[in-house]
Amino acid sequence: MNSPSACIECLRRSWLLEMLAPYLERMTAKAPGSPPRQLLAWQNEELTKLAAPKVAAQLLTRLASIREGQMRDQLADAECWACCKHSDHYPIGLRVLDDAPWALIGRGDPALLPQTYPARSVAIVGARRATSYGREVARELGRDLAAKDFIVVSGLAFGIDGCAHRGAMDEGRTVAVLGCGPDIAYPNSHRSLWRRVQEAGLVLSELPPGAAPWRWTLSARNRIVGGLAGMTVVVEASEHSGSMVTAGVAAEIGRDVGAVPGPLTSRASTGPNALLAGGACVVRDAQDITDALALADRGRGEPESHTNGNRERR
Repeated sequence: MNSPSACIECLRRSWLLEMLAPYLERMTAKAPGSPPRQLLAWQNEELTKLAAPKVAAQLLTRLASIREGQMRDQLADAECWACCKHSDHYPIGLRVLDDAPWALIGRGDPALLPQTYPARSVAIVGARRATSYGREVARELGRDLAAKDFIVVSGLAFGIDGCAHRGAMDEGRTVAVLGCGPDIAYPNSHRSLWRRVQEAGLVLSELPPGAAPWRWTLSARNRIVGGLAGMTVVVEASEHSGSMVTAGVAAEIGRDVGAVPGPLTSRASTGPNALLAGGACVVRDAQDITDALALADRGRGEPESHTNGNRERR
């Protein structure tokens, strides 16, 4: 396979998202949970006019003035590479999203991208304020899946995400999806983890080097996490959390959803227990995950595979 590449127009999309970030953040403040995913499916001109109507013309002019060489130099200076939806490296799992990122900016091994779907990757997500039980389970799942040659995908956040990455690196490889430029360690206290993930896998973003994190970008990355993986597993989470959004994305596009059961008295387990009540796969260990993925792989392409009992019913 050739080296990863991105065309100029797809690269410009990433730079545009950075330019629009504060405007989209204000939209988020006015309507929690936005910008809706449909918004990110709009073309550049329409998106700019919706997000920043008073300065749309100036922003589009500024975007058009950015030379290709400038963007590629910025990537090289940040030790990053890029691929876009016109590249063979672009993950097939993301292509089904209506709001799929136009370009992916990465640091680490680009060879992992085509491997992230369908049957050899698992997203492990959950609460930042995880319990000791949740942290232990996340690390064990990450480690055992990596030992079986699965790629573990998560978001580098505190709690469940960080534990899943660490477990995966004990035995194999992992992919971290960020809501900022891939050259920025976020949260900052995870700098050493961010550096280790690059060495043991891949750090990925739809934003250019140097782009700061915003609440909406941290939310928007959920669709990338869910799209990259053949299965999304929620370890601990509240019912209205980003982890549940990731599980919703996975279910929406026909991927398996799993959840780790927890005590009924634990607020940290309300999300997973709700998923289980809705028909998600019960995840007790890595074997439950591999069994579910093997079943889905055997049934892929058959109409009944979208209604088997291991999928979340919506």
